[in-house]
Amino acid sequence: MRVDLTMPQMGESIAEGTISRWRKAVGERVERDEPIVEISTDKVDAEIPAPASGTILEILGREGETVPVNQIIAVIETEGVPAKEAAPAAAPAQETPSTPPPAGPAAGEEPTERKRFFTPVVRKIAAEHGLDPGIVPGTGVGGRVTKNDILAYLSAGAEASPPAVATAPRETRERMSVMRKRIAERMVESRRTSAHVHSVFEVDMTRVGQLRERHKQAYLDRHGAKLTVTAFLIRAVCGALQRFPILNASVEGDEIVHHKDIHMGVAVALDWGLIVPVVRAADQLSLAGLSVRLQDLAARARAKKLSPEDVQGGTFTLTNPGQFGGLYGLPIIQQPQVAILGTGGIEKRPVVIGDAIAIRSMMYMALSFDHRVIDGAVADSFLALVKANLQEFDETAV
Repeated sequence: MRVDLTMPQMGESIAEGTISRWRKAVGERVERDEPIVEISTDKVDAEIPAPASGTILEILGREGETVPVNQIIAVIETEGVPAKEAAPAAAPAQETPSTPPPAGPAAGEEPTERKRFFTPVVRKIAAEHGLDPGIVPGTGVGGRVTKNDILAYLSAGAEASPPAVATAPRETRERMSVMRKRIAERMVESRRTSAHVHSVFEVDMTRVGQLRERHKQAYLDRHGAKLTVTAFLIRAVCGALQRFPILNASVEGDEIVHHKDIHMGVAVALDWGLIVPVVRAADQLSLAGLSVRLQDLAARARAKKLSPEDVQGGTFTLTNPGQFGGLYGLPIIQQPQVAILGTGGIEKRPVVIGDAIAIRSMMYMALSFDHRVIDGAVADSFLALVKANLQEFDETAV
């Protein structure tokens, strides 16, 4: 029996998806619920599982192609007797057929899409040897060219076409992934839209480090989640946003939208890009609640299990390039928000306290804000309060 795999609808407002990568090729076996293809929308990346166990019969959507929701992108032949219907009895001749049937492939000829399909390994070997893989006889399912086929063809001494002359023989090219293109579009759009201004403050994170060290094991035992610096940062930022709510606003046309709820976007670095899941009503969560929510969102982001709702509706964003050793960065605002806070790495260094020199754990934080809405005095007052909240963090909140 044939089972269709269609482009799923990854949210009410999403009408299409882009095929990022096929994990299976024509002729390969798949198990039900096994990830078979990766897709990307303008909101989230996701892995789509096989709807049934069987063999990939056809792949109808190419990598990089954008497909409407509910359109068939692959066909799976399941176990058992193939669903081939007996030929119907001859119908009475009609004088004028209403619509001629679409022309199919000639007998014994495979569909064009099937003939053009080659696995990434086969394409790579062919490119390295300047060979057109279409001339290699295939022994795989449906005549597919396998790795052994192309290696045997080359070892037999077949003449390969000379590779194209490259101006820079040491360079390689690859297409931008869908996620990379989306990031590029959004960042350029944000730079064009918002009047970016930046302010940098230095913060003493010694108290946060002491509190985290004192309570981290209890958090792990009691809540099953790590007590991270990010959770402390969100608590400190939420407290400051309640005092300076203009930084929790957004811009729509010529209107400033003031949000009563604080939905905190937290940037998560992935091997293939960056995504910003949202901690909803972050100001209503305890430090423990934030720790559990952050761990869940980060894990699902890396497993490509986020839903579109998980990355929508943020009102303020926090990003932490410091985890990679950066001193600080000047992040780009997530539209239509009006501010984003970037935090640098935490390092021990000598600091003057009163008339003495002490070793403290120090961190830089940089606020990027939209000067169309926020004035410098307000932005710096906000940063000063975030700094105070961190340096004087209330242990009763841990």
